[in-house]
Amino acid sequence: MTPVRSGKERSVVKKIARAAPAGRGRKASPKAKTAATDPKRVRTILDRLRERYPNAVCALHHKNAWELMVATILSAQCTDVRVNLVTPELFRRFPTPQAMAKAGQPEIEELIRSTGFFRNKAKNIIAAAARVVTEFGGKVPQTIDELLTIPGVARKTANVVLGSWYKIALGVVVDTHVMRITQRLELTKSSTPEKIEQDMMRLIPQESWIDFSHRLIYFGRTICIARKPRCVDCFLEDLCNSKDKTWSTH
Repeated sequence: MTPVRSGKERSVVKKIARAAPAGRGRKASPKAKTAATDPKRVRTILDRLRERYPNAVCALHHKNAWELMVATILSAQCTDVRVNLVTPELFRRFPTPQAMAKAGQPEIEELIRSTGFFRNKAKNIIAAAARVVTEFGGKVPQTIDELLTIPGVARKTANVVLGSWYKIALGVVVDTHVMRITQRLELTKSSTPEKIEQDMMRLIPQESWIDFSHRLIYFGRTICIARKPRCVDCFLEDLCNSKDKTWSTH
């Protein structure tokens, strides 16, 4: 027969039950899931990316800051491979901002046609050349505020130039690969490049901002591809809970 307890006795029993260790009067609770943005998890991701891609650099071919800025403008909605096929002839004919500023738009359009949106891109790079010449003495500036005044230059392009050429980490490059992978790895819940960049700047140590983007881009091109990620070959698979995984060990 179950003993009848007073209200005070029942209260004492409940307190004891709550305090009892798992396996001794209390059912064990499920193991707490590590937060996706836990510093240790983030560090593990950064360490593995560094081990796999220790020498990752910008894939756009360039010889100076001006060429890199133009190539990055051309890379919008276009692959780096395609841009690298176009820029040699473009820079042979117009090797400096001074020469580009004097170019005719139809000629530039014809040279960059295969990169897509060629009319707008041609207009922007000619206007960018003119501003670099008139406002910055023919040299691409080294501050984010000045770079953002140049036609065709948004934060991605500015961060590419600052990080890859000048080695200045003032932001994180967020392209389609970085957007996709940071979302898959649950490092961000944001959906715009601007907000994702801010999330990464809070999450990633500043000294890793430049390399982080380069490495994530290589990772996105070779393993964590958009339509069918190669999860079976992924060195981050055990840390990933993305819904579109193609293979899993957990």
